[in-house]
Amino acid sequence: MLTAESYEDTAAADPRLDWLRERMLVTEEPRYSAEYLDPDKRSIANAVQVWFRDGSHTERAEVEYPIGHRRRRSEAIPLLREKLEHNLLSRFPHEHANQILDLALDHDRLLSTPVPAFMELLSLPTSAA
Repeated sequence: MLTAESYEDTAAADPRLDWLRERMLVTEEPRYSAEYLDPDKRSIANAVQVWFRDGSHTERAEVEYPIGHRRRRSEAIPLLREKLEHNLLSRFPHEHANQILDLALDHDRLLSTPVPAFMELLSLPTSAA
């Protein structure tokens, strides 16, 4: 699974990545590039297929619009909510995390919250510091 640490220098220095890179063939799919530049599509398509030495291979896996794309926004919202909740709970006591989450999920209330009040809510309580 990819995490933020997957993009850090330590992970990039793993010699197994170079071993894999030496065995990879990466080619452009011209349709992907054209649809990325097409303002009506803005597709961020990608595909992968693995071929083995014995000639067998995996199915070609293709994604035209990844989960974060605007065309799949409704699918992304529950995942983003879950990610926000998980990360708030890793940093704040349960009640405090729920206060922030409730505010974040109430668009009108969030927009009417003064910035200093919102920043105060994001500050760790003195007892948790």
